[in-house]
Amino acid sequence: MSDAASPPPPEPQPVVLPWRKSLTARLRNYFLAGLLLTAPIGITLYVAWLIVDYIDTVVTSLIPTAYNPNTYLPFAIPGLGIVIVVVVLTLIGFLTANYLGRILVRLGERIVARLPVIRSFYSAVKQIFETVFSKQTQSFREVVLIEFPRKEMWALGLVIAKSAPEIQDKAPEELFSVFIPTMSFTSGYLVFLPRRDMRTLEMSVEECLKMVVSGGIVVPPVKVKA
Repeated sequence: MSDAASPPPPEPQPVVLPWRKSLTARLRNYFLAGLLLTAPIGITLYVAWLIVDYIDTVVTSLIPTAYNPNTYLPFAIPGLGIVIVVVVLTLIGFLTANYLGRILVRLGERIVARLPVIRSFYSAVKQIFETVFSKQTQSFREVVLIEFPRKEMWALGLVIAKSAPEIQDKAPEELFSVFIPTMSFTSGYLVFLPRRDMRTLEMSVEECLKMVVSGGIVVPPVKVKA
C-alpha cells in the first residue's frame, strides 16, 4: 500500500499555559467588577447632571441679566436653578399659609374655574397631587399580585383605593382601583378588582417599581420572618 493514501498528520495545537489562562480570567473578573461598581454611579450622576443642567437653563433664562450671578462670574454656578426653585416654592407655601395668601389662591381658582378646558385639567392635577402627597392617604401603599391580562398570567399591581361610588353601585361586589405599572414607568393600566382576586405581597412600592422597570432583573431580597 502506498503512502499517498495515508491521512495527513494532525496540526500541532497551541499550548495554553495555566498561569496565562487564570490571569486572563482574573483580569476579566476585575473588569466586570469595576464595571458593576462604576456604571450605576456614573449613570446616576449623569442623569442627575442632565436634570440639574435642564433646570438651570430654564430658570436662569428667566432671571434678568442685571440680577443673574452668572453674568458677573467667570463660571456658571451649577444648581443655581434648583436653589431658586426651592426658595420660590417655599415662599409660595409660606404666603399661602396666611389669610391673604388663601384669599389669593381662592381668587386664582375662581378664575381658572371659568376656563372651559383648563379647569378640568387643573382640577384633575390638583386632586392627584393632594392624594399622593397627603400623609393620611393609603394610595399606592399596597403591592398585590393579580391575574392580568388573562387567567394564569400574573402581574404586579398597586392598590389605589376603593373605586368610585358610581362604579360600586353598578358592580355586584366591592371593587378596588388597582394600577398596573409598565416598564416605561409613566404608563400603566387601571383595573377594578374585588379583594378576593388580589394576593397581597410584602414587597414595598419602591421594590415593585424597581422590579417592573428593570424587566424582572432587580428582585426584592427575601425577607426572613422572625
